[in-house]
Amino acid sequence: MAIIKCPECGHQVSDKAPVCPSCGVEIAGKTVKCPQCGEVYFKDQAACPNCHHVTFTPNVTPRAEEISYAPDKQPVTEQSDEQPLNVSPKTVNEFPTNGQSSSESPLISEPKKKGHAVLIVSFILALIVCAVCFYFYNDAKTSKEREAYDYAMVSSDPLVLQSYLDTYKDAPEAHRDSIQAHLQKIQQTDQDWTNAVVSGSKSDLEVYLAKHPDSPHKADALHKIDSLDWLQAKAENTQMSYNDYLREHADGDHIDEATDALNALKAKTVQPEEQSAINTIFRRFFQSITSKDEEGLTSTVSTFLTSFLGKADATKADVASLLQKLYKEDIMTMNWRINKDYKIDKKEVGDNQYEYTVQFSVEQQIERTDPTKEKAAKYRIKAKVSPDGKISEFNMVKILE
Repeated sequence: MAIIKCPECGHQVSDKAPVCPSCGVEIAGKTVKCPQCGEVYFKDQAACPNCHHVTFTPNVTPRAEEISYAPDKQPVTEQSDEQPLNVSPKTVNEFPTNGQSSSESPLISEPKKKGHAVLIVSFILALIVCAVCFYFYNDAKTSKEREAYDYAMVSSDPLVLQSYLDTYKDAPEAHRDSIQAHLQKIQQTDQDWTNAVVSGSKSDLEVYLAKHPDSPHKADALHKIDSLDWLQAKAENTQMSYNDYLREHADGDHIDEATDALNALKAKTVQPEEQSAINTIFRRFFQSITSKDEEGLTSTVSTFLTSFLGKADATKADVASLLQKLYKEDIMTMNWRINKDYKIDKKEVGDNQYEYTVQFSVEQQIERTDPTKEKAAKYRIKAKVSPDGKISEFNMVKILE
């Protein structure tokens, strides 16, 4: 018999008492002692309320105290010849106790082993779950870092690259080194660009473009060079300067302005090819006079002339009559030499149509039969040439020396 605490009310009571004297709950045969922590609780509970050890009630040999031993009612004296059976309480108690120990120990240890196995399996499963979660987390983190790296490497924004370095401090060293190098290159490019802009020099801008051909500031640099060349062309205000601008900046910002300025200059400036054409037409005119070539002479003039040797609205017939006026009876031959003192004014009379006012001098050499008469003379010519390249006006005045 042992003194235990009532599982219901906690008062001390004998484990053999039929009921608890305090609360009246049944005690004898209704309780069990936890082999793990020693807590006494009711058998009908699935587990120990203290340590939660699973309740196990095997069929065991009755306790020694429950064995009822009924001796033979015959007097002991009648069995004097037989050796009396001496059963001491100690002997009786030891037998079932040993039997109980031998039968209960394996049964109690078996739940312990099962509990340990469950814990081990649970621990292994937990490790597997953690490993899987870590794998997917690390894979997602690596994938995100790679995307950020690829984006930063093609970006020209220093803030994007610096953000990568600040966010992915544990990124692969090769990635961080590449981003650092890319960032330094962009920073150097920006510094060179600042220096070129501050200088305001076309040559510095060209050096910048040569050094950084793929710079994000390339368009700005080309725009600034375009503006500088346009300012230079306007300052010179010559056909050559405008032609240079148009040649170097076929798609320039000032292409229309340059074209208009060039056309305006062309309307006022005689081009070398125009001067050559004018010289040719007058040379043919005087050569025809020298050779007495009437047809050649009239081919150099317009059908109608506004003025010819003082006559208004002259015709080609009036021009042809010049030969008769010049070649008198005593004149054998004559030669005309045009001096290089051309003065040409240009006037726009239509869309790319120009009229030229020409002034120059010529010298006349005459071979006569009468040596006493004039053999040389000099004239000042004032004429006009139409847009079609014909002489439309012709007058000459003798220069007295």
